Amino acid sequence: MKLKRVTIKKNERGLLLRNGDFDRVLPPGRHWLLDGLDDLRVETFALDQPAFTHPLADYLMAKEPEVVAREFVRVELGETQAGLRFEDGVLVELLPPATRRLYWQGLREVRVDVVDVAAQPELPADLAQRLTQTQLRQRPVGGLAGVLQVQVPEHGVGLLTLDGQAARVLPPGNHAFWKFGRSVSVDVVDLRLQSLEVTGQEILTRDKVALRLNLVATWRYADVLRAFGQLPKPAEHLYRELQFGLRAAVGTRTLDELLENKRVIDEVVTAHVRERLAAFGLVLDSVGVKDIVLPGDMKALLAQVVEAEKAAQANVIRRREETAATRSLLNTAKVMEGNPIALRMKELETLERVAERIDKISVVGGLDQVLNGLVTLR
Repeated sequence: MKLKRVTIKKNERGLLLRNGDFDRVLPPGRHWLLDGLDDLRVETFALDQPAFTHPLADYLMAKEPEVVAREFVRVELGETQAGLRFEDGVLVELLPPATRRLYWQGLREVRVDVVDVAAQPELPADLAQRLTQTQLRQRPVGGLAGVLQVQVPEHGVGLLTLDGQAARVLPPGNHAFWKFGRSVSVDVVDLRLQSLEVTGQEILTRDKVALRLNLVATWRYADVLRAFGQLPKPAEHLYRELQFGLRAAVGTRTLDELLENKRVIDEVVTAHVRERLAAFGLVLDSVGVKDIVLPGDMKALLAQVVEAEKAAQANVIRRREETAATRSLLNTAKVMEGNPIALRMKELETLERVAERIDKISVVGGLDQVLNGLVTLR
């Protein structure tokens, strides 16, 4: 037998074990233990880590209520309860349901607020904001795996789904939901105008010409809850309706009709799709055909048709101009026939044009001989 001295610091607590069983809690100070008859062992715990994670924790809560009330903060949560653990007024941990723990008293002020997660699955707005801010701290909050955090942007909403059912629409902001005992998810939905392209659609016209079309549509959500309540994927449903509308517009018209009025496709598709989307909370804003691609042989035929049409138009214009020129010359001749002065002026004009092309001219026999030689009227 011998005396053994044990020193417990002011920021520590000691747990005296006699033959492996709990004996008592040792406060700060010096303690003399008579070692020999029994196996005495002291385990020390730093109070700056208040959580008492020890195999004897359940025994103390069950058999030593006075020791627990004097030395620890006791936490026992039900199956539908969660805990918010604070140290010195700062949130440090989220405790899941059915948690049973002990926390040392003394150095830190430990407080646990109990929340009924069955009655209210959503965390209060101030708590959700605090969880978002605490992620930037040097010491993050523990137990965040039990909470679903979502940030909804200002141009969208969040579709909350609880246990597979669409519950409600969340406004922009920070939201958090307890994940204990339920399946919870949030899909962020953009309420701005969105574009959808339908590309590479090969469709036969009424006169059996194969066309490849590319279509662009702009749309938006009018009622998010209705859209996702009736359609698993609203964008895919809109894509299919645009395909059907495009086939209805092209398949009932000939190639010439489509080329003469290209907007007929936009109008038919818009009317077709809007009628079918009204009941699903979707709004179609506009529809436009980007391009129409013809087969190679059809391109050559159309090029020949266009070339023939343009050649015929040019021939008509040429004949029209020649007729107008002939008529003008006839009118001029009639004027000069009864007016010698006008005839003389025309002769001088002709001589002037001839003189512009000649560097030097010699006149023999007078000006009248030159004019008579150049212009002879019968």
